[in-house]
Amino acid sequence: MKLLKQNGQGLQQLYDRHLVSRKKSIEEKVRHIIDDIRLNGDDAVLKYTKRFDQAKLSAKEMRVPECEISGAFQNITSDFINDLKIIIQNVTTFYKAQVQKPARIKDADGILLKEEILPLESVGIYIPAGTAPLVSSVYMTAIPAKVAGVKRIVIATPPNKEGYINPYILAVANLLKVDEVYKVGGAQAIAALALGTKTIAKVDKIVGPGNMYVTEAKRQLFGYVDIDMLAGPSELVVIANRYSNPEYVIAELEGQAEHIGGLAILLTTSKKLLKIVKQRFHNGYGVLCENSEEMVEITNRLAPEHLQILTNDHKKILKGIKNAGAIFLGPYSPTALGDYGAGPSHVLPTMGSARFFSGLCLSDFTKKNHVIAYSKRALEKIRGPIERVAQLEGLQKHYESIKVRFEK
Repeated sequence: MKLLKQNGQGLQQLYDRHLVSRKKSIEEKVRHIIDDIRLNGDDAVLKYTKRFDQAKLSAKEMRVPECEISGAFQNITSDFINDLKIIIQNVTTFYKAQVQKPARIKDADGILLKEEILPLESVGIYIPAGTAPLVSSVYMTAIPAKVAGVKRIVIATPPNKEGYINPYILAVANLLKVDEVYKVGGAQAIAALALGTKTIAKVDKIVGPGNMYVTEAKRQLFGYVDIDMLAGPSELVVIANRYSNPEYVIAELEGQAEHIGGLAILLTTSKKLLKIVKQRFHNGYGVLCENSEEMVEITNRLAPEHLQILTNDHKKILKGIKNAGAIFLGPYSPTALGDYGAGPSHVLPTMGSARFFSGLCLSDFTKKNHVIAYSKRALEKIRGPIERVAQLEGLQKHYESIKVRFEK
């Protein structure tokens, strides 16, 4: 563990450098892939699948057949399926609690103002499958989409060299009744979902984690399609003091270090704890703070993806936290709980974007239509103010569209 100066001096610069993931070479390579798929569709997708995943497929083979999805259960134990059902229930319960009641205003003059909350028609979910299949990302993204009412949910995930998808990914898809799964990964998957090809119909939004190429493709295609966020390397800040269990602190930091490029930071007021952690953990950073207020101030400045509060006064610390993707409170709320099964999605803002982004929410899969209905009496009451604002802006025809409704 590298120790940083008191007051966290230099930590923001370190944080920023660590989180820079987009390089010019990646930007150019991704732009070429997107342009190729825009012009050549399936042929380009298959070309990149062969090049990057060493899987030679035909256009017909890109979509996983339903029999292969349902057959995935043959390779999975019943105990694991039961585990998945418990977790799926937890996540579903959380997102059902997020269902919003539409705003509605009605008055005696005949004014009706309301909003219609509508699910997106289609959502694409990207599931990485490089070093290990991210099974948890399937249910952490598909469930809020399903609860929101999205009818068409599409999964794109890279195949192995033999052209098959990991059976665990397919099993979760089956449990969630997601039957549109494509054997395509990387930037080419994002381009296909955003632009559409003959085989893969375009979607309205793309969610899910991915590497630098996937993130860069999402960045370049935003506008053609909505996206969840631009995610960088995973991050964890641990707030601890002399009352914190060193074993818990080290376990959290080591867990974060398992992520490729993961950033683990300890903020503490305890010299003794910092010394213990420094002796046993070497892949992160530590800051000795003067007091709890300083730990809170540094945390809010960093706006980390994950925040673990392990102090004895964790509820008091929580009151000062404004910026964090997910907050894990107390000794029995490990970060892994949020990663795998508590309920809220593990798709969280990174790179300091927790200052203005939230973790994946039900509202991310909906849109709102505003409905305005006025009676003649109500319109007459507001025609004067509208006329004066329209004249100020030099848009006389706007007002005349109101005026004509009162002419005999």
